[in-house]
Amino acid sequence: MCRSIKTLRPPATPEVGEDDIRAAALQYVRKISGFRAPAAHNREVFDEAVDAVAEATRRLLDGLEIRGAHRGA
Repeated sequence: MCRSIKTLRPPATPEVGEDDIRAAALQYVRKISGFRAPAAHNREVFDEAVDAVAEATRRLLDGLEIRGAHRGA
């Protein structure tokens, strides 16, 4: 599932930007919902899901401890 989503954690991706996180969240929500672009009546819930997945992704990446990697300050 979601094979086109790239790994975002270091060291696979040293610099993870907001655009990377948002793109991964959008791809996930598209896959789960089955919609590339939702109809107007589903837009709000679709966008809320993308926001929630992006936030969960940020928390995950911020909390991961990678052996041999130094956490940035």
